[in-house]
Amino acid sequence: MHAAPFSEFALLLMAAALAGALFVRLRQPVLIAYIVIGIALGPAGFSLVQAHDQIDLLAQIGVTVLLFVVGLKLDLQHVRHIGPVALATGLGQLAFTIVFGFVLILLLGKSPVEALYVAVALTFSSTIIIVKLLSDKRELDSLHGRIAVGFLIVQDLAVVLAMMAMSALKTSDVGTTGELGWIAVAASLLGRVAAAVVVMALLMRFVLPWVLTTMARSQELLLIFALAWGVALAALGEWAGFSKEAGAFLAGFSLASTPYRESVNARLTGIRDFLLLFFFIDLGAKLELSTLGAELGSAAVLSVFVLVGNPLIVMAIMGFMGYRRRTGFLAGLTVAQISEFSIVFVAMGISLGHVGVTALGLTTLVGLITITLSTYMILYSHRLFEWLAPWLRLFERAHPFREMAVEDRHDAQAGTDILVFGMGRYGSRLLQRLREHGVQAAGVDFDPEAVRDWHRKGLPVRFGDAEDPDFLESLPLANTRWVVSTLPSGDSNRSLLNALRAGGYQGRVAVAVRDETPSSASAVTGFDRVFNLFDDAADQATQKVCDALLQEDVRSGKAENAGARLTPSGSILQPPPAQDPA
Repeated sequence: MHAAPFSEFALLLMAAALAGALFVRLRQPVLIAYIVIGIALGPAGFSLVQAHDQIDLLAQIGVTVLLFVVGLKLDLQHVRHIGPVALATGLGQLAFTIVFGFVLILLLGKSPVEALYVAVALTFSSTIIIVKLLSDKRELDSLHGRIAVGFLIVQDLAVVLAMMAMSALKTSDVGTTGELGWIAVAASLLGRVAAAVVVMALLMRFVLPWVLTTMARSQELLLIFALAWGVALAALGEWAGFSKEAGAFLAGFSLASTPYRESVNARLTGIRDFLLLFFFIDLGAKLELSTLGAELGSAAVLSVFVLVGNPLIVMAIMGFMGYRRRTGFLAGLTVAQISEFSIVFVAMGISLGHVGVTALGLTTLVGLITITLSTYMILYSHRLFEWLAPWLRLFERAHPFREMAVEDRHDAQAGTDILVFGMGRYGSRLLQRLREHGVQAAGVDFDPEAVRDWHRKGLPVRFGDAEDPDFLESLPLANTRWVVSTLPSGDSNRSLLNALRAGGYQGRVAVAVRDETPSSASAVTGFDRVFNLFDDAADQATQKVCDALLQEDVRSGKAENAGARLTPSGSILQPPPAQDPA
C-alpha cells in the first residue's frame, strides 16, 4: 500500500534530476524542467503521478519556506536604504504593468477578476533567477546589478502586500461592486494588518531575541526552530484570515533583523529548492493540454508585453532620472520575465476561489516563455546592447548626471579589505588591531554569544558557518583582498579555502595554525600565507625584549651591544617578500 507513493517519488526525483541536468546544459533555470516533468507525468502526459495528496502537502510546505526565505532577506536596514532610483523604478514598473496589463487582458476576453490576478502576476520578476544570473556574470556588484536588486526588493514587498490584500477578500467579496462592501473589506483588512503588526513588533522586541539566542547554541536546533516558526505562522496566518504565504513571509521578516539571518537563510536554501520541486511538479500535473492550448495566443501576446514593455518602462524611468541607456538597458532586462511568485500568486487565487485553472495555465505559459527567453537575453545582454544601442538614444539624457555621481560615490567607498574567520582570542585581537590601524576589516564567527558581544563593542562581526558555501556567497568577497582563517580545525580551514575558490574568490587567503605537525603542514597547502600562533607570539615577544634591551643600552652608553640585538620585526602584518607580492 505504501510502496506506490514511495516509488512515485523515486520516479519523480530521478526524472527531475535528469531533466534538470538537460536544462542546466541549455543554461536554463531548473524550475522550467520541473514544470515540464509535472506536465509530462501528469494527466496531460503519461498520468504517472497519483500521490496527489502527498505531493500537494510538500508543495504547500515548499511555498511556505519560499515566502519565509523572502521575508528573511528583507532586513529593515536594507529596506530603509532602498535608493530613490530603485524605488521609483520598482513602483513605476509595477504601476505600468498592472494598469496596461489589466487593460490588455480585458481585451483578450478575460473577466475583470481574472485580468486583475494575471496583471498583478505579470509584475513580479524572479529574484532567485536574476541574482543567480548576475552572480554568474560577476555583475551583482555593478551599478545596474545594485539597482536591479533594489527594485527586486520593492517587488518582493509588493507581492506579499498583494497576497495579503487578495487573501483578505472572501469569494463573495470579489463580486461585490457596492461601495459599502469594499469599505467593509478594506476596514477588515486594515484592522487585521494593524493587529498583526502589533503582535509581530512585540514578539520581535521581547520574545524572539531570547529564543533565538537559546536555539543558536546548536545549528541543527536553529534550523528546526526556523522551519517550525515559519510553518506555525503560516498556519496562524491562514487561521487569521490571511493566507499561508502571508504568514510565512511575516515569520521570515520577524527574523530578518537578527544576527542569525544569514545562517538560517543559507541552511534553508537547499530545503527550499527541494520542496519547490514538488510545487512545480504539482503545478504541471494539474494542467491539462487542452487548457494550455486554448491559452497559447493570449500567452504569446502577454509574453511580448512582458519581454518588451517591462524593460522599456524601466529604461524610461532610469533615463529620466539621469542614467545612461546602457545601465537602463541592462537593469531593464532583469524584469523581462515573470517569476515563481507569479505562479504562486495565481495558485493562491484558485485556492481562495477567486479564479479558475485557466488563469493558472495562462500565467504558467507566460512564465515558461518569458523565463526561457529572458535568461538568454540576460546572459548575452552586452552583445544585445551593442546591436540595439543606436535605437536606444531616446532613453538617455544628454548629461546622465546621476549615474556619474553614483559611480563616483561608489568608487570612493572603501570596501572590506580583510575578512577574519574565527573570533577567538587570536582572531578577535587581529581584527581589533587591523581596525586600529585603519584597515577596513570585518569578522565572521558561528558563536551567537560572541557575535553579540562584539556587536556591543562596535566591531563588525557576522554570524555564520565558514564551511557553508551558501553563507560565503552572502559575504562581500568581491572587493576583499585578504581572507584570514583562524579556525582551530585543519579540515575547517581546508573546507573554507575550497569553498572560497569554488565561489570565484580571487583574493589572497591566509591561515593561522597552532603546530607544525606533518598533518597540519598538508592542511595548509594552497594558502598564500601561513601564520603560526606560537612562533609568531615568540617572535613578537623576542622583538619586544630586544627593543627594551636596546633602549637600555642606548641610555647606559653600551652602544657596542646594540647592534647584536637588532632583529627584523616579527609582526605577522609585515609586507611579504618581493617574490610574493601582496
